[in-house]
Amino acid sequence: MVADNLGPVELAVLSFPTLRVPYAVVQGLREVVDQRFVTIVDLVYLAKNAEGEMIQVEVDQPLGDIGLDELTVEPSGLVSDEDLDIVRDLLEPGSSAVVVVYEETWARKLAGTVHDSGGELALQVQVPRDAVESALAASQEVR
Repeated sequence: MVADNLGPVELAVLSFPTLRVPYAVVQGLREVVDQRFVTIVDLVYLAKNAEGEMIQVEVDQPLGDIGLDELTVEPSGLVSDEDLDIVRDLLEPGSSAVVVVYEETWARKLAGTVHDSGGELALQVQVPRDAVESALAASQEVR
């Protein structure tokens, strides 16, 4: 990835009440990667088994046992130990999480154009889903 031609990069934690990542989720991730909407630049799987023992699988380890072997990842080391500590604290026995860092690939050209024009991304805010749903519901009530 080249810094002046880089889309926004985000970290997301996807959590599940099981130890295996659902196939539909893997398919969904693969689809957005295949369509070049995003590029996965780092990924770590965490789980807490029924006995409370932590399981951690890095992207450079075999991912088949956890259902993530179909994903293309360009590992970058962007997930920190501090990030993982937060997720570990949130996991319940028998649950899992995928910490995924992705570049919004669709925005690469725009990012390059903004940079070449002397501009910069001055602010980026991700609006929480609950806030969007509430606003949409409220706008429907007004109509």
